[in-house]
Amino acid sequence: MQKLKNKVALVSGSGRGIGREIACKLALEGASVVVNDLDEGPAHDTVRAIAAAGGRAVACVGSVTQSDFGQRFVDTALAEFGRIDIIVNNAGYTWDNVIQKMSDEQWEEMLAVHLTAPFRILRAAANYIRSAARHEAEAGAPVFRKVVNVSSTSGVYGNAGQANYSAAKAGINGLTRAMAKEWGRYKVNVNSVAFGLISTRLTEADANADASIDIDGRRIKVGVNPQILKNAEALIPLGRAGTPQEAAGAVYLFCIPESDYVSGQVLVCGGGRP
Repeated sequence: MQKLKNKVALVSGSGRGIGREIACKLALEGASVVVNDLDEGPAHDTVRAIAAAGGRAVACVGSVTQSDFGQRFVDTALAEFGRIDIIVNNAGYTWDNVIQKMSDEQWEEMLAVHLTAPFRILRAAANYIRSAARHEAEAGAPVFRKVVNVSSTSGVYGNAGQANYSAAKAGINGLTRAMAKEWGRYKVNVNSVAFGLISTRLTEADANADASIDIDGRRIKVGVNPQILKNAEALIPLGRAGTPQEAAGAVYLFCIPESDYVSGQVLVCGGGRP
């Protein structure tokens, strides 16, 4: 039985890595998915993968930091599928430095992608959610909707070299708790998943000191020093980093009917490491 049959999900940053696995998992369980990525190729790759597995998906390409993106994302879901049931704010990346070397741009970019962008997406969805909840209540057929914000253990416990990222991810936890209170009346569950070490292109061992990704024409260094990565894995009680599929599973838990009475929570998905 598909637990998300007839649901519609928006998943930001779902062209690669954890986001792609989230989108594919929700689609496998019956949801129609609006896929987003900064780049057109990965977004359409995810759409094709979902279609090949028998699911339904469309792409909404672009940067979540664009001021009009939230409304465009919401409008795509309503135009293509006619409703919104699940919003997963996943898009993001890291841009690390110690504070004395951190530029204003580094600070502001992390807040923009990890905190302001989710805020704008939720704000854009607000009118639909309020109207739909009112009509459903009047018809005596209430519907639970889900918001899952992706956070990090850096936002729960902090992390050296990540003042910007830690602050932004702590902020998304605050937004989660505020929206759980604000949207509870509309039967919307709002929760966060704080990931620990998950194996993606952003965290894999970096044998190449020049490894980087392109963000709006800006080259951002990625990868983790192999020894640092080894030391980090040794501190995880389960003995290894998580997989993107396992990360997607944690998000999925907050999207299914069994979580209808869970809201305002931050779930750490970190293999047992605090």
